[in-house]
Amino acid sequence: MDAEHKTNAVEGVIGYHQRTKHHFHRYARSAGHMDWENQPAPFRFYEGAEAEPLALLSDDPGQGRRDLYQRRIRPPAPLSRANVAGFLQFSLGLSAWKSTGAARWSLRINPSSGNLHPTEAHLLLPPEKNLPSGLFHYNPFLHALERRAQVPDRLWDEVRRHFQTDVFLVALTSIFWRESWKYGERAFRYCQHDAGHALAAAAFSAALFGWRATVLFSQADDQIERLFGFDRLQWPEEEKEHPDLVFAVHPEDRPVAALGISDALVDGFAALPLAGRPSRLSRSPLRWEVIADVAAQTRKPATPTAAPEIESPDFLPDPGTKLAPAAAIRGRRSALDFDPENTLCREDFFAILDKTRPRSETPPFDAGFLEANAHLLIFVHRVDDVDPGLYLFLRDPAQADPLRRSLRKDFLWEPTTPGFPLFLLERGDLRQTAMRLSCHQQIAGAGVFSLGMLVRFEDRLADAAWRYRQLFMETGMIGQVLYLEAESRGVRGTGIGCYFDDAVHQLAGIGGTAYQSLYHFTVGLPVEDPRLQTEPPYFHLDGARGAGKNRRTP
Repeated sequence: MDAEHKTNAVEGVIGYHQRTKHHFHRYARSAGHMDWENQPAPFRFYEGAEAEPLALLSDDPGQGRRDLYQRRIRPPAPLSRANVAGFLQFSLGLSAWKSTGAARWSLRINPSSGNLHPTEAHLLLPPEKNLPSGLFHYNPFLHALERRAQVPDRLWDEVRRHFQTDVFLVALTSIFWRESWKYGERAFRYCQHDAGHALAAAAFSAALFGWRATVLFSQADDQIERLFGFDRLQWPEEEKEHPDLVFAVHPEDRPVAALGISDALVDGFAALPLAGRPSRLSRSPLRWEVIADVAAQTRKPATPTAAPEIESPDFLPDPGTKLAPAAAIRGRRSALDFDPENTLCREDFFAILDKTRPRSETPPFDAGFLEANAHLLIFVHRVDDVDPGLYLFLRDPAQADPLRRSLRKDFLWEPTTPGFPLFLLERGDLRQTAMRLSCHQQIAGAGVFSLGMLVRFEDRLADAAWRYRQLFMETGMIGQVLYLEAESRGVRGTGIGCYFDDAVHQLAGIGGTAYQSLYHFTVGLPVEDPRLQTEPPYFHLDGARGAGKNRRTP
């Protein structure tokens, strides 16, 4: 890509970002109504592909309270199909069904904007006894692998020799139409959030088995498409799956990221005959030209892999969680309403923030997001022994100076406790301000705290427009940490994609685009809706499948 092309792509991405900001007087462009007859189907099937049902785990993996952040299983669990099934169950599978009246909808382990789930997963799995290696699409509705191609043993032997360890590969893709149906032009942002949510969910799930998920950042989007056969599929109009990233899951701390996937391996997989065709999701999907443009401008080329050197701080002393990791993963929900009187103890508040810091050899950020570009601008409402007000949490304290220069000069910058990078900027009751900035949503002020993620923006894009996607993915990974930390401590979180971008920047004193707010989040004690009924995640399947609670939908 020449310099002029790179410059034009960066300018196009910044133009998209500015165009899709919400303002008090104008929201980003969308359809303006909910076309329920045209709503995308929540699940994609690969029609004509053989489905291989996966067993459901009868026992939870990872019982220790900190197993999310430590790979305690030694030796790691084998990369068997049964364990891969468990990995998928606790990363991209269903978590429950909800219903009210005649309406029923599913919830998933990985969060999604509006519960629309644009993210799909495809796997390259090794052979096992009577099961040949293959290229699969994961179908969470069936909890099954849809076989798209059989991989010859000799080709998989090359994979293992290349990576010098046992490994399987997972590609995440996004269907932009699933989000743009509701959110219009802003949908491209939310798809990147959801890719980050899904990656973090996968990294946490892998840790429960003693495995590690490692993003192969060197790969170009073109290589991912050839490796997984996306370039040879006839996609339904406007429902194409766009590659987000590919990651390796492996049981050892090998330098798989530096190895990447060679062109020779890509060529081998690109020659495999494919089975199955992607199902249609909507009767008449709409084309959003601005999304097609930004998708083209952010296509990722092949790039060198450079792992950043970071200091890994010790975890803060933690009062402990109420749930084991698997229970927190399975029970994660997005709250719809909060108890406005509930409080959170100071120790839990600090521990939640502390878990968002990237640490080497620690999920989820050791999947490849160790460089902290996002910091947390926090509205504290009701945290015991913490003054209400506006705070800044530095996920990388070394970035304090440029942030000080970029934010309002009258901020206090009072440290809350020695050695912990949480600073009080302004005292006061900011509940109304938090609600107003988050598109007047009450949930941003009714919880115990809410926040916006301030992200290094202008210099991170520079001549690499594709990093725009990764900045949103990083915030999505932070969101998944916040979801699970809140859930495990008896409260609940909710991601907020609707906020008034420049009003947040004005509050913080940010001019220009050195920093931008890319995601909001809120935490509190949920108020449950008694009208909603809950059913088990796989009650609709025939037979026990290892869970003993399933039955077919009436």
